[in-house]
Amino acid sequence: MIGSATDIQVLEESVLRSIRRLMRAVDLYSRQLRAACDLTGPQLACLRQIGVGGPMTLSDLAARVSLSPATVSGILDRLEAKAMVSRERQADDKRRVFASLTREGRAAVRRAPPPVREQFSRQFRALSGRKQAELERALRDIVAMMEAQEVDVSPFLASPAELPGASRT
Repeated sequence: MIGSATDIQVLEESVLRSIRRLMRAVDLYSRQLRAACDLTGPQLACLRQIGVGGPMTLSDLAARVSLSPATVSGILDRLEAKAMVSRERQADDKRRVFASLTREGRAAVRRAPPPVREQFSRQFRALSGRKQAELERALRDIVAMMEAQEVDVSPFLASPAELPGASRT
């Protein structure tokens, strides 16, 4: 039975070590992504979404990857500088600019390691419903303890088909 201050301290350290391992895993994925295709997680999320949804406006892309239009604008600037994205004004409405993948952008998406979410999802789905619910509650509690409820990680964890607004066809 857990109850002594020492037992609680041991558990606390174990939980904190696990959190550090998770953070390190995300960091390693980011490094792997940078090495494989010189991209950040949000850049890859944008490329994947354009790849799934086809050419789209900055505001559509921002909504689909759950980032602000200003953030996506900067991401598109960097991707355009790397020749991974091209932007083109719509012929009948010059105010609308569409971002499209270039050949280099499509190649980068193919070279990129699979999203962190894919391995997690496979293993999570193998758990019982009860275990899934226990994990969700425990992690929700940890997020609250760390006051991280407002941190948006959707572009880092989502596969392109699961990003908000993704085409289901």
